[in-house]
Order: sequence, then structure tokens, then C-alpha cells
Amino acid sequence: MKIRLATRASRLALWQTEHVAALLQKAGFDTEIVPMQTTGDAVQDRSLAKIGAKGVFTQELEESLLRGDTHLAVHSAKDVQSSIPRELELLAFLEREQVNDVVLSFDEKFSLDKPGIVLGTSSTRRKAQLRRFYPHAETAEARGNLQTRLRKLEEGQFDALVLAFAGVHRMGYEHLVRHTLHTAQFVPATGQGSIAIECAADLDTDLKVRLKAALDHADTHTCLAAERAFLHTMEGGCSIPSFALATLDGGRLRLHAGLISLSGEEYVEEIQTADTAAEAVALGVRVADTVLARGGREILASIREHRG
Repeated sequence: MKIRLATRASRLALWQTEHVAALLQKAGFDTEIVPMQTTGDAVQDRSLAKIGAKGVFTQELEESLLRGDTHLAVHSAKDVQSSIPRELELLAFLEREQVNDVVLSFDEKFSLDKPGIVLGTSSTRRKAQLRRFYPHAETAEARGNLQTRLRKLEEGQFDALVLAFAGVHRMGYEHLVRHTLHTAQFVPATGQGSIAIECAADLDTDLKVRLKAALDHADTHTCLAAERAFLHTMEGGCSIPSFALATLDGGRLRLHAGLISLSGEEYVEEIQTADTAAEAVALGVRVADTVLARGGREILASIREHRG
């Protein structure tokens, strides 16, 4: 059987999808990759927060699933909105890569401590964290695929870029990494470092079982279940500066998650654990409820008021 894979038409997304295709081929499936342009790819003159639509990198792929044009959609897990249509489901998560944010520069001696530096990023979360932990640095909008951002960096629009290590690694630009930001401070976005596989909920049950067996990494799936439950309860997406990182250690699940104001001044974080992987969703909800009760609601209200 040939499995049709919907994907964004960027180099990174195509790399990810080729990796998924290789895993499926190893399991005995034929594959066809179907590249698409998403709203987030097409609209480059505004920040993600200002585009306003949910699922700016996923909607067109999801529509192809609903039409039956494709069998699976391949996403960067951090791009998947907190709530997906009930006609769809997240079938699998590939094994997570290193989750850290990293700083890229062509200057081998680049330092984050240098006054007046300009750091390029399109992430609301990263901008807020940089304002909190590196207040001497300026942030600037850096939309576009990795190659476009690197061109802007080379042109001198920024002194450095702040990106997820996973994408940098997948595209072979590790040699430009000057700093790796510690997850104790720069807690990543929900799902960062993993590839998510989405399908129509009514896809043949036996086929879903075979596809999941070929693609899903159980520990990663457990961790992302906790992180996504947190994000869903916060009613947030990539346009709010929330963060969440779940880890497993000997079967015990730990979730470090929270919310930061746009200015970086207000900061609410919470760390809780669960004894079993089966408690992943409950853990995510519990951490989100705690964050909201400890000031998260006020931060979210302020963000919404700021954006009008």
C-alpha cells in the first residue's frame, strides 16, 4: 500500500518527511511525499502572533487529511495547535532529539554578554525569555525558513539567531552554534525536538496500528501527552509565551512548565511529577491549573489586552 504524506514545502519539513518515509518503507510501505505551502509559509511580512489564525503551519495539511487526499501529515510537534479537530488524531510522535534552544552566529567569538547585541527570533516565547534572562540584548523578528534566516544573519540584520537545536542539527548547521541555552532557564516549547504524525480519526483501524508501530516512540509520546495537556488547558499555542518540558526517569514523569509575560517581567513556573506514564495527561492539566492559579490568568489577560 502507498502512504501519501502531507508536508510543508520547506527544506526542513521535507527532510523530516523523508525520514518518516524511510521508517515506513522499512516497515514495508510504499510512500509518496506531497509538499504544500501553508499560511505560515506564505505570509512572511508579519509575526506569527499577528497572523492570528490557529494552525498557521498545519491547516492546509489537515485539510488534505480531511479530504482523504493524504493518509498522514508530518509536522514539527511544536507547530501543532493545542486543540485539533475531532475528526483528526495525533497518531505518533517520533523519538525526540535534543530539545535545547541554541544561538547561531558567523562570529566564532560571539558572546551573549556583549552589550547591544541584536538576536533574531520569530518565537514569542524566546523573545520573552531573552528579555528576562538577557535584558541587555535586543530582539528582532526573524521569519522565514532556516536558510532565509541565515541569509539575513549574514547580511548583518542580526548579530545572532536563536533557534531550536533539532532543526539546526537536521539541516547540518551545528558548526554555527555558539551557545546552547540551558533548559533550566530556556524551557522549550511544547513538543520541541519531536516530529508529530497526524491522521484522520476514521482511517482504517488496522492500518493505524501498523503505522503507529512503525513510527511511534512510546516515551516521547508519553512526554508530549503531558506537555500537550498543559498547553490545551492553558488554551494557548505558539502565539503565547508558554513553555513545557516533560522527561521520564525510570518510569517517573516530570513536567516543568509555565508562562512568561511578553516583557519577561512576570514569570510563573511549576515543576511536578507523576509516578506512572498513565498519569501524563492528568499531570499536564494539574500543572496548568497551578500555573493559572499562581498568576498565569493575569499574564494571559495582559497579553490579550496588549494585542487588542
